[in-house]
Amino acid sequence: MATREAFLAKVRQAQPAARPRPAVPLFAATGGAGGDLRARFTAALQVMGGTCVEVQAASEVASLIRERFGAAVSVASATAEVPGTRELTASTEPASLQDVDVGVVRARFGVAETGSVRFSEREYVVNALGYIVQHLVVLLDPAQLLNGLQDVYRRDDFRDARYAALVTGPSATADIEGVLIRGAQGVRSLTVVWLADNL
Repeated sequence: MATREAFLAKVRQAQPAARPRPAVPLFAATGGAGGDLRARFTAALQVMGGTCVEVQAASEVASLIRERFGAAVSVASATAEVPGTRELTASTEPASLQDVDVGVVRARFGVAETGSVRFSEREYVVNALGYIVQHLVVLLDPAQLLNGLQDVYRRDDFRDARYAALVTGPSATADIEGVLIRGAQGVRSLTVVWLADNL
């Protein structure tokens, strides 16, 4: 047996017996919990540099994108609700998105407590979409808002995904001299579009 396999075999033998995870209670929420989830989500997202807008139909999102980012922007859309100018499929090479201006994706749900939206490999289609484009436009059904982070861990779709990303606003850093810079390591802006999921 090779050294690597022998080492891994010893690690497996030394593992403790499996046991069920403890039940985690829902702790009493503080700081304005409950109430208008949409208003709380919007306020939390704004603190983190994101924006919320309202549209009446998915057909309005393309014109919203042109108004906010210009008529000639390239758009990669991970949802059939909004057409993109660039095709996006599971076989799209992630590096090919490096010159895309706007990514469009539908969030599975949002968290009012933090202003976060949740994505996984199912929503992004190509994982790089959420990080390599300049601007991210997120469709969010207001009926899919959760109160707090505790609620996230109770959802089957959170546990069943290969990974889950809770995204709160655009990329930001204040590492250098404490100066806040947005878009330094990822998307420069994040816009949440309130739009019911009719698919």
